[in-house]
Amino acid sequence: MNYNTAKFERAYGLSTQLPPGNIPEIVFAGRSNVGKSSLLNKLFNRKSLARVSSVPGKTITINFYDVDGVKFVDLPGYGYAKLSKQERDRFGELMEGYFSQNRNIKLIVQLVDMRHKPSADDYGMIEFMQQMNLPFIIVMTKSDKLKVKEYQNRLVDSSRELACAGDVEIIPFSSVKGEGLDRIKKCIDDAIQYRGE
Repeated sequence: MNYNTAKFERAYGLSTQLPPGNIPEIVFAGRSNVGKSSLLNKLFNRKSLARVSSVPGKTITINFYDVDGVKFVDLPGYGYAKLSKQERDRFGELMEGYFSQNRNIKLIVQLVDMRHKPSADDYGMIEFMQQMNLPFIIVMTKSDKLKVKEYQNRLVDSSRELACAGDVEIIPFSSVKGEGLDRIKKCIDDAIQYRGE
């Protein structure tokens, strides 16, 4: 897959606006400020194609990117406490609407912050993906912010904390150092069964 072809297509704020889901989709999910935009920019080898919000939870949209004929779908970050009731309702409608449609989801890249135990929302998302029988991997972001001993401890703790996810791939990732990037790309390629050069 040629990630250099990545281009932003459109942001959707309502599920009724979403395009048909017949083209293969790679979905990115996680809490607000977990590093989804940083991961996408690293995959795309761009500095700012995916927009990094300075205010967590500010933008409640589903963002679509075209990457070599595959759709990369950036879901809005969940778990931001300061949303108004109206914003929370729209978030719920957008997420529920997206997943209730007949979409060609090949893989969900579920992001969790490696520095901390997964949140209740993270566990809720993992349970939801399992119930819906959706294929997913877990990417532990911000690994570079841990010292060597902390990193090793979190690897051990995370394997226990994420045991509920079963035998899915769990990948430590750093948008600064690039750790885990090749493994993530391989998971994506395997998921869409890409057979190009």
